[in-house]
Amino acid sequence: MRRALLVITIVLLVIGLIPSAMAQDEETFALTIMHTNDTHAQHEPNGDGGVARQATVVKQIRAEVENSLLLDAGDRFTGTLFHQQYHGQDNVQIMNLLGYDAMTLGNHEFDNGDDVLAAFIDGLDFPVVATNIDFRASAELNGKVAPYAVLEVGGEQIGVIGLTTPETDILASPGDDLVFSSDLAGVTQNVVNELTGMDVNKIILLSHIGFNYDVALAGEVTGVDIIIGGHSHTLLSNAYTGAEGEYPVVMEGADAAPILVVQAGEKNEFLGRLDVEFDAAGVLVDWGGDVISLSRYITPDTDIDDLLVELAAPIEVLKQTPVGESAVFLVGDRSVCRVEECNLGNLITDAIIAHTGVDIAIQNGGGIRADIDEGEVTLGEVLTVLPFGNLVSTFSLSGADVWDALENGVSQVEDGAGRFPQVGGLRFTWDGSQEPGSRIVSVDVLNAETGEYEPLDLEAVYYVATNDYMRTGGDGYSVFAENAMNPYDFGTPLDEVLADYIAANSPVAPEVEGRITRVDQ
Repeated sequence: MRRALLVITIVLLVIGLIPSAMAQDEETFALTIMHTNDTHAQHEPNGDGGVARQATVVKQIRAEVENSLLLDAGDRFTGTLFHQQYHGQDNVQIMNLLGYDAMTLGNHEFDNGDDVLAAFIDGLDFPVVATNIDFRASAELNGKVAPYAVLEVGGEQIGVIGLTTPETDILASPGDDLVFSSDLAGVTQNVVNELTGMDVNKIILLSHIGFNYDVALAGEVTGVDIIIGGHSHTLLSNAYTGAEGEYPVVMEGADAAPILVVQAGEKNEFLGRLDVEFDAAGVLVDWGGDVISLSRYITPDTDIDDLLVELAAPIEVLKQTPVGESAVFLVGDRSVCRVEECNLGNLITDAIIAHTGVDIAIQNGGGIRADIDEGEVTLGEVLTVLPFGNLVSTFSLSGADVWDALENGVSQVEDGAGRFPQVGGLRFTWDGSQEPGSRIVSVDVLNAETGEYEPLDLEAVYYVATNDYMRTGGDGYSVFAENAMNPYDFGTPLDEVLADYIAANSPVAPEVEGRITRVDQ
């Protein structure tokens, strides 16, 4: 840490050249902020990582420093069987035991509806903050989430505010009574002004909007000192391979004051540590830190480890139930299924078609959450791949609307968006060099009787299936919500459809067969 100003002040005091009142004005406040984001119920280690190792590091840091906070930038829900089993109550126990001081809400906190989220918040021992969501009309959530919290640390007041992506209403399943504001700079500034009016001059923003949006927002506001981000799963680091930028990223606010932007990857693989100093006016004068790898060489904390053993007991039975076999490695990695055809996407859409008899099946790549190894396939693996509890939806759709749906699916590939379409019963080509909305080049539909592909008829009506999340407009598929004919959204759970298909067709061996072709690469 750079302490030149403080050292000079002390020297001048000693030789009597400045009064003690000036020294008091130059006093600084040191704070260490530990932070996580996008943990997605990944409590157990995957080689490295895990909350038991996090607890060990958190305890060590708290023993080293005088003033500290432990904060989370959202998306604790959805991603492993822990959430499938406990619907957030696993995180309640773990976060309370870790001693978190505050968190904001990610879009996945809304995956299971307002009642599940309310039960989660009720169990926490610390505040949940979200500045851009109006909860007042929600019977379940009204009064449970504040725009900000003021935390006292070392005799100083720290303001903590929260932002949740305005796209939550299409990325998750929030209640109809919730209102998400997209004026992120405006709502943030209003709360900052309220806090500064209360003489709170050290302000942290917990942001679940994505790294690029955090950087842009930093230049539009005043009074925010630190942005702890989430949603984009961005790893910022000065030391680790694969980092997308330095830690911290130093920006300037609208008043040219420094704003630090940090983020710590995903899935409890890293813990962020940001060490800062504020001057007497609450302005950052020094900073440093990095993310800490929760490596396998860290001794797990026994209290958290014991809790995980207890939580995992019923899950182990679930994981071990075999449903069939795969003759190939099934690729479900987000880096593949969100940008191109993947064989697990083909398997899922083929299973939907076999179950429903539709002409076309479309599955969002973001709904595919894991790989499956070659060999025995267990129910636990299927549920890890498809953790959202979605139901299969069926409906009729014009060929023109099918085309528009595919345009939506390839509209945000550069951002790694989950809307990328894995398909069955059709094939399409697209051109990523074109503007979103004009990228689909051709679409062919499989004739089930002849086994041949035929050009999509824009005037024809096709029988289509997807998951209920997409059918009701999730991931930007508004064309499904608005133009679907005779929709039925209460079909069989998608994970059950996939498990049954694997069981009936073992060993499965899906291939990447040219259903999706990008012509500009």
